[in-house]
Amino acid sequence: MYTPGHFKIEDLGTLHAFMQRHSFATLVTHDGNLPHATHLPFLLNPTQKSHGTLISHMARANPQWSHFTKSEVLVIFTGPHAYISPAWYATEPNVPTWNYTAVHAYGIPRIITQHDRFAQMLHDLVEFYESGRPNRWNGELPPEFRDGLMKGIVGIEIEITRLEGKFKLSQNRPQDAPGVISMLQNSTDQTDRDTAKMMQETL
Repeated sequence: MYTPGHFKIEDLGTLHAFMQRHSFATLVTHDGNLPHATHLPFLLNPTQKSHGTLISHMARANPQWSHFTKSEVLVIFTGPHAYISPAWYATEPNVPTWNYTAVHAYGIPRIITQHDRFAQMLHDLVEFYESGRPNRWNGELPPEFRDGLMKGIVGIEIEITRLEGKFKLSQNRPQDAPGVISMLQNSTDQTDRDTAKMMQETL
């Protein structure tokens, strides 16, 4: 990912927190001829291995998992983003741009075939997404029903080998950033307001 120095995020804790906060991500692979992408929920274990590990699952009917080799795959996590008008800047002349946040996680994927471990992975995913919800689902299913569903999906674990973080949030425009934040905060669009919050946290 092209990342000028102003926008580069290298702190592992910041990268992990972003991945956990924006955990519905895009898995990108290549079968030797064509790229493939699947949108999946991921659960990060930040303490496993040097950069952490990711777990998820996909439909067995999805051919992407059969392309896994010992080569790296890419998981793209994206967060708040917004169009930025030059009318919001204190300086001129300027042109429009886009503020956005992203983390790219590269890693080696492998299929989890051991039944009990696969079942635990699915339980952990449910716990992560159900945690803190009112009237939450406890994840309990009849074993026969659960095992039947498991036959239709593939468990994936990715050992992260490297991470790239880019928060393009007007760090290179200290004079203009306050005006941008103000305009985004007053937007009717929730994503704009989320971008303003990320700008405040980052700047």
